[in-house]
Amino acid sequence: MSADLPITDRLALAGAELSERFSRSSGPGGQGVNTTDSRVELSFDLVRSQSLPPWLRDRAITALGSRLVDGVLTVAASEHRAQLANRTAARERLARLMRDAIAPPGKIRRPTKPSRAAKERRLRDKRRHALRKQQRRSDPHSD
Repeated sequence: MSADLPITDRLALAGAELSERFSRSSGPGGQGVNTTDSRVELSFDLVRSQSLPPWLRDRAITALGSRLVDGVLTVAASEHRAQLANRTAARERLARLMRDAIAPPGKIRRPTKPSRAAKERRLRDKRRHALRKQQRRSDPHSD
């Protein structure tokens, strides 16, 4: 099993809830690419997790719903040639996904109306622009 995965300064996923699978990576790599299982798939059973409080788990399930397969979140890393580097990349990717998923929703924008002065400025600028274009049309040299 792997060590706990820190998500925030106060929250970590238990290492026992993470599972890793290794497979052969695709792409270039010479002779070693056919023998080394350097690709890493890191899975976390979000729905059955005991690491997260229920309200955070629900928030994460809502945010990651399209990425979950039977309640399990899986990330893969195969960009490095070394298995250890791919393990680190997969753990960082999973931590970032979870951090974004449990982040509190942003403040809802309350629609506002433009002020009276802003409306007057817009209309004044509009009239000035129209006048400028009209003066260009009435060019005395166009014969």
